[in-house]
Amino acid sequence: QVQLVESGGGLVQPGGSLRLSCAASESILSINAMGWYRQAPGKERELVATITSGGSTNYADFVEGRFTISRDTDTNTMFLQMNSLKPEDTAVYYCYAWAISTGTNWGQGTQVTVSS
Repeated sequence: QVQLVESGGGLVQPGGSLRLSCAASESILSINAMGWYRQAPGKERELVATITSGGSTNYADFVEGRFTISRDTDTNTMFLQMNSLKPEDTAVYYCYAWAISTGTNWGQGTQVTVSS
């Protein structure tokens, strides 16, 4: 089972930026896909971005070019750079890792609040 630990959430003003990190307990080269979901109060969890073992990325339509998903295979860490944040981006952000051998594993979540 892959252990995932998120960090980097916090309070930011509209238009600001945050960088979320997701540290994995094993080599991410063995993970088929990683990504981020978010869940706002009273709403269902929704996909934000994904990155595959081959480095391909995919984003939800609402990202609109504001977020960038990336990874560092030396430190086994995945990142989500979020720019031009809006109040509607307020949510708990969860990272996940999916591998054929271990299934899907989730981090504990990190709160992102966009407010003036």
